[in-house]
Amino acid sequence: MSRSLVIVESPAKARTIKKYVGDDFEVIASVGHIKNLPDHDLGVDVENEFAPRYEVIRGKRDIVRKIKNASKGADDVYLAPDPDREGEAIAWHIAEELGERDRVHRVLINEITPAAVRAALDAPFELNRDRYNAQQTRRILDRLVGYQISPLLWKKVRQGLSAGRVQSVALKMISDREAEIKAFVPREFWRIAAQVVGENPPEFVVKYHGSGGKRREIPDGELAHSIVADLRAGTLSVGEVKRRKAYRKAPAPFITSRLQQEASRKLRFTPKKTMHVAQSLYEGVDLEHGAQGLITYMRTDSTRLSGDSLAAVRGFIDGRYGGEFLPDKPNQFAVKKSAQDAHEAIRPTDVNNEPDKVAPYLTADQLKLYRLIWNRFVACQMKPAVFDQVNVTVVCGDHQLRAKGSTLVFAGFTRVYTEGKDNGEEDDKDIRLPALVDGQELKLVGVEPTQHFTEPPPRYTDSTLIRDLEEKGIGRPSTYAMILSNIQDREYVRKRKGKLHPTDLGLTVNMLLSESFPDIINERFTAELESRLDSVAEGKLEWLGVLDKFYHQFESQLAVAKTSMRNIKREGVPTEYTCDKCKSPMVLKWGRNGQFLACSAFPDCRNTMNVEQDEEGKIKPVDREVATDEKCEKCDSPMVIKHGRYGKFMACSGFPECKNTRPLQARGKVGDEPPIDPDEELPPCPKCGSETVRRRGRYGTFIACSAYPKCKTIVRSKGDQAPGKGRGKGKGKGKGRRKGAGS
Repeated sequence: MSRSLVIVESPAKARTIKKYVGDDFEVIASVGHIKNLPDHDLGVDVENEFAPRYEVIRGKRDIVRKIKNASKGADDVYLAPDPDREGEAIAWHIAEELGERDRVHRVLINEITPAAVRAALDAPFELNRDRYNAQQTRRILDRLVGYQISPLLWKKVRQGLSAGRVQSVALKMISDREAEIKAFVPREFWRIAAQVVGENPPEFVVKYHGSGGKRREIPDGELAHSIVADLRAGTLSVGEVKRRKAYRKAPAPFITSRLQQEASRKLRFTPKKTMHVAQSLYEGVDLEHGAQGLITYMRTDSTRLSGDSLAAVRGFIDGRYGGEFLPDKPNQFAVKKSAQDAHEAIRPTDVNNEPDKVAPYLTADQLKLYRLIWNRFVACQMKPAVFDQVNVTVVCGDHQLRAKGSTLVFAGFTRVYTEGKDNGEEDDKDIRLPALVDGQELKLVGVEPTQHFTEPPPRYTDSTLIRDLEEKGIGRPSTYAMILSNIQDREYVRKRKGKLHPTDLGLTVNMLLSESFPDIINERFTAELESRLDSVAEGKLEWLGVLDKFYHQFESQLAVAKTSMRNIKREGVPTEYTCDKCKSPMVLKWGRNGQFLACSAFPDCRNTMNVEQDEEGKIKPVDREVATDEKCEKCDSPMVIKHGRYGKFMACSGFPECKNTRPLQARGKVGDEPPIDPDEELPPCPKCGSETVRRRGRYGTFIACSAYPKCKTIVRSKGDQAPGKGRGKGKGKGKGRRKGAGS
């Protein structure tokens, strides 16, 4: 009997597919990439046509051995990693390790369902060298940038920093937005809203538009109050009423970037979390009738839908919501010119798997994301929402005011789904206006001028940054989550109240990279490079030519940067603070334990100060010592709160004569412990009869023999904490988990 081997990426995917293919197939997971460039050196021979040196990843040798052994008894080997460029590279490296090509085939599984898996295995094809070269080119480009710029940052700023071809551009966008915000000068303007009523209720609000038939800005309060006076003294009447039907079309099904944006807006998921949860839905969930992938492949830039899925969803809409919600023919959506269009849009594999139906089998996060995808897919094939829209112009002398009313008359796709809004975007409101006719006189109920100021551009959120990266052509669907994760993990960006704020470190790194690599770390160059990578994948460009053209430009800028890049380690970043010892300016620097202030007069003055960030992310010096009401139990001097490399602690103010210290927080408490009462009556030592005293330890106060170290007795009473209490000392060495404890 013939036997075949299927190799996929993840164990979850392997388990699901194994249930579909039967005993004639063995299914093994590679657990992602099996080979990569070496960890500790460049791994690219620039002088020898950028030849990469791939190595089996540490920890993957057993997996590679298992794959080789399994392939020996197989008539056919089907390589089924994810259907993208990364998956193509994984398949290529596995094929290289197997060393045989005549019985090794590539298959693409876009959805994990029995029919889709069988169809893929029935239609194998050869490995795609162009797609592999596109991934290899990206990997080499990223290695050339990361492994040659990062050491510069270690030397000039701080050890452990990193630069990335795409992540550095994302950091630049966030930093440039911050510069716009800081440079922004607010401009005053006024708005006027008047409440009016006609012959029929209700009252409604009209807003000042302009005069003489033209829109007019109101720059100051003097003009605003002059207009208000005219409105109060004049007669208001309806100048023109326009009525029309407004249609809002259904949104397209999800592509990767749109899914990440909507999950950020509606679910408060980070892009990384969104992709992790989506991967689990794609790979398979154990339902009542067996394991099944619930969504199609989640890395895609295409809004295309298969004919079978369109027929299924149209039948579902007709049966569930009625024919009035079903368009005459399927809705079609434009695909961007830059889209690779390799896979269809993200959708449920079976529209009949309604969210409430599969809810018992999903985690809370899986259900939230699946519901979002399912709703969007169903909505995309429904009729538009229809509104009755009324635009009214009200006149008073030469002044015009306007009102806009909108009433939903047919829900259409909004019966199932409404799109989320980014911060600053206004939701559509269902505003009803009374019946009005041209020339009708209106009564002024009230009018109020309000002062406003223009606002700076908003800081990026996960959603808006992904939107702008996509619009500029920077990165690809599979990279957005990693970009956002990297810039936050490196402490270049912090998220506060959902907004992305560049840190001082991020601003400094961006400044250095923008000065030294202006032609490479910029939006246009990165977008053009992405376009070239797409052309490599399509077989239109030769991959070595792309690398050579990039490196020629990069190498020259790198050589200049090695000698001309500013040395922040030595100079620091200027701040508004002055040294409290010599009055010289303080500069911001970074060390192994984070940022700190240092005197610019170094080495003549070696003063440094710890810093902390306020709610706005601005650094400020931390007081060296904060007085307390407590007394030192050794010398009776006042205790003070100090800052060390590991945080705050209590120390004797008599230092260096008295070096007594203790933790600021007691174990299990937040805040300072009460002072020890010297008059507290304590029991004698049960072993030697000596007096006992209350002491402080790492975990709080305890009662100990005063004859220590001759007698080391500790007297435990209710509420006391002795050193080591609760550590669970026993016969074991404590190096592993107990059986059943979360394993």
